[in-house]
Amino acid sequence: MPELKRLGILDDYQGATLRLGPWDRLPESLQIEQYRDTVTGPALLERLRPLDAILAMRERTPFPRALIEQLPNLRLLVTTGARNRSIDLAACAERGITVCGTPSFAHPAVDLTWGLILSLMRRIPEQEAALRQGRWQVALGHTLEGKTLGVIGLGNLGSRVARIGAAFGMRVIGWSQNLTPEAARAAGAEAVSKERLLAEADVVTLHLVLSERSRGVVGGAELARMKPSAVIVNTSRGPLIDQAALVAALREGRIAGAGLDVYDQEPLPPGHPLLAAPNTVLTPHLGYVTEENYRAYFTGAVEAVEGYLAGRPVRELRAG
Repeated sequence: MPELKRLGILDDYQGATLRLGPWDRLPESLQIEQYRDTVTGPALLERLRPLDAILAMRERTPFPRALIEQLPNLRLLVTTGARNRSIDLAACAERGITVCGTPSFAHPAVDLTWGLILSLMRRIPEQEAALRQGRWQVALGHTLEGKTLGVIGLGNLGSRVARIGAAFGMRVIGWSQNLTPEAARAAGAEAVSKERLLAEADVVTLHLVLSERSRGVVGGAELARMKPSAVIVNTSRGPLIDQAALVAALREGRIAGAGLDVYDQEPLPPGHPLLAAPNTVLTPHLGYVTEENYRAYFTGAVEAVEGYLAGRPVRELRAG
């Protein structure tokens, strides 16, 4: 039976991993080390080199080939969720490293998407802050009923967002590179061109997988097509939007606002231009950060370790 001596839990910002998973099922001989911060460079290498098992929290710490090749002891790499594009699976396979995923709970990013949309349209953070300062009703918001929701990416998550928009009484339109009219109708939406979606939508929301094809799918030209009264929301991946172009559009008042949960660089560093950009609602990549989802993640992580120790890996991820 394979043996593991040291398991490192990375990037556990809330310190929740050990509390929300059945870690007592694992052998007492397995030393579990919990890290609540993200480190890079030599500090990361020093942290990881002694470990023979690692639990990676989503894509907070990438595992490219250059890093993997410097981890001689690593035998098991578990990622929360069913996929992790920041892990070089081919490099892991070449070095005999088993990579496993975990289950997740429902679709928590859908909740957050609508939290951001409602916060922007009804200007909730601004009104709440003013109320605490003794000021009453400082701005006018907008109702969703009768507005147009533009969903870029009508897949599993985007379709759920679209149906909620229809429940609010919104007209829903959608675009992605392979979207068919039939698939759009199944989600209660109308398939349109990207240009038309950007020109007509009062709310634009992105739900695409990040790839070379989707990177920068909304850039300066696309932002220029949006109405000055429209807002954009991104809970998928930061690089889907050209961040510099977005900051410029916000500063110049060319769009009405942005709700962002994801960024090119995470954690977002102090002094980043987005932190000072007007008319924004910013959250620290909370799309998957719920207690229910974490319980599913960490139960799955324990199962992955158990499976490896038994010589029967579960939810194994492979290249290709």
